[in-house]
Formats: sequence, structure tokens, C-alpha cells
Amino acid sequence: MRYLYIYMLGAVSYGALEIAFRGQTHWSMLLAGGLCLTAIYAVSRRRKASLWQLCLAGGGIITGVELAVGLVVNRLLGWNVWDYGDVPGNFLGQICPLYTALWVLLTVPALGLCRLADRQIFQKGRERDGCAVHKGPPARG
Repeated sequence: MRYLYIYMLGAVSYGALEIAFRGQTHWSMLLAGGLCLTAIYAVSRRRKASLWQLCLAGGGIITGVELAVGLVVNRLLGWNVWDYGDVPGNFLGQICPLYTALWVLLTVPALGLCRLADRQIFQKGRERDGCAVHKGPPARG
């Protein structure tokens, strides 16, 4: 259930981000946003890494998802959701170094969303279920 929540949080957040900056989004971007945040969350939970390492990993994750989704929705299906063809260093108009750098930076707030979800939603849920992790030694009595 945790990963489904993170997926939905990523889908809604990325869609809102696109609307804020581009004035529009496409439903396929909601799917991509959900995949990206879920993968970033999984990596951040399983690896002890510094912030810059997580940001580089997140930039790679987002770029990889963007390439995969772009090859399907833009090249295969011809929906033309985006085209980086005019951006220097682009690959098939689907990814480029400029946006990869932006995705590295975008990983910082993505990690913040993941941390917020862990603290505010998942931890509270465990406390309600009586499964909270106890801090300190057990009470004597």
C-alpha cells in the first residue's frame, strides 16, 4: 500500500508541476511521474547514500523513465507530448543533458515528498495500528 500511495503522490505532483510550468500536461506524464517517484523512493529507502548521490540517481531514474515513455508515446504512438529536438545534445528528441540536470535538481523536492510521506502518513498509520517502533528500553513494571 505504501508504494501505491507514493506512486499516486508522484503522479499528482508531477502533473501539477507540469501544469504550473507548461500550462498543460498529458495523462502519460502522470504515469511517468508516479513511476519516477516510486523508483526514487525505493532507492532512497534501500541505499545509504549522500544527498548528491541520491540526486544523481534520481536524475538518472527520471531521464530513463522519460526516455522509455517518450519512445512509446512520442515515437511509437506519435502523440507528440514533448520534443527536445531543438535542445543541444538531445537523443531522438526525447531526452537531453539540460533536462537531465533539471531532473537531478528536482530530486531534492522529490526526496522531501518521500520523507514527508514516511513521517506524516506511514509512521502515523503504524502508531494507530499499535505497531509503532518504541524509542528506548522497554518500561519496567
